[in-house]
Amino acid sequence: MKPAMDNATVKNKKSFFEWFKYKWTNEPLFSTAIALIIMVILQTLVLGFDYGSFGEWLQAWTNNWINILRNNAGIGIIALGMTFVIMTGGIDLAVGSTLVITGAFSMMLLDTGTKGILGLMGITGVPAIILTIVLVLAFGYVLGSLIGVTITKGKVPPFIATLGAMMIFRSVTQHFTQDYNTKVPMEFLQIASFKIGNLMIMPIIYWAIIAYVLYYVSKRTTFGRQIIAVGSNERAARLSGVNVEKVKLRVYALMGLLVSIAAILQVSRIGSMDYSNAGRGIEMDAIAAAVVGGTSMMGGRGFILGTVYGMLIIAVMNNLLNLFGVPPFLREAFKGIIVIGAVLLQKKEKTS
Repeated sequence: MKPAMDNATVKNKKSFFEWFKYKWTNEPLFSTAIALIIMVILQTLVLGFDYGSFGEWLQAWTNNWINILRNNAGIGIIALGMTFVIMTGGIDLAVGSTLVITGAFSMMLLDTGTKGILGLMGITGVPAIILTIVLVLAFGYVLGSLIGVTITKGKVPPFIATLGAMMIFRSVTQHFTQDYNTKVPMEFLQIASFKIGNLMIMPIIYWAIIAYVLYYVSKRTTFGRQIIAVGSNERAARLSGVNVEKVKLRVYALMGLLVSIAAILQVSRIGSMDYSNAGRGIEMDAIAAAVVGGTSMMGGRGFILGTVYGMLIIAVMNNLLNLFGVPPFLREAFKGIIVIGAVLLQKKEKTS
């Protein structure tokens, strides 16, 4: 007969499972981190181990992850802004169209052909690149502010306001870029393609820096606390002296600024932009990353680090589905399942 486990062993075993269940149910960062670890393991297994040496395997593994991170850095930056938007109880469906219109604006400014705006003004080289970055960031900020004003001053629900902006921005972009072929200078491509140790990791670095800044803002600043207060209980926040309209306006303006950064990265990474299809579905990825990372769709709770984890989960899932040959249309179904599952878990947390 097997010797019976002593009371201490039984108690420790029970305590571990209770601890794990509690952490999984009540701490979104914990459950998201576990899910990310599982995805990393799956990605590693799919990559395989059929290499001549450990060094070759490690190089292949590293390059694979750099490609995943670099390709998703722009969406990751947008997802960070979406976290703040959702935390206020809002939503932004216009991020894909904002990406297109700001990207098109940057290319029209920098075009080295006969239609380049800055070129016609005699501004070229590094000064043109710096001026373009400043103008595009300002343009994105203004577009985000216009959405914020529509929501706060016009009292239009965020869903409707951003849905309208989504259609307006893309339609206007397509109208003014018909038969418009642009070519950006090679120096501009270095923003995303500059190599550090033979590795093109600049987009990853930008993403990490912005994530750290927004993490600090969410945890250490009055603005971060106001975002949580507005999303948790707008009326109570207003009674406590918070300028609710100003907070929402700043959040949507920040969203526009972050999208313009992503647009600059995309144009500098690939040198062009498909005005018809670029940015389509980005809002879905950004929302999914935020929700999977523990941001509540009801507002009042969100985690910048969780959104980074969530974006990595979505990125790895997309990569695995691509490797497994899953048809592109079905890949969106997997994202939808993940989002619905994350929201159901949030509902369970509130009722437990």
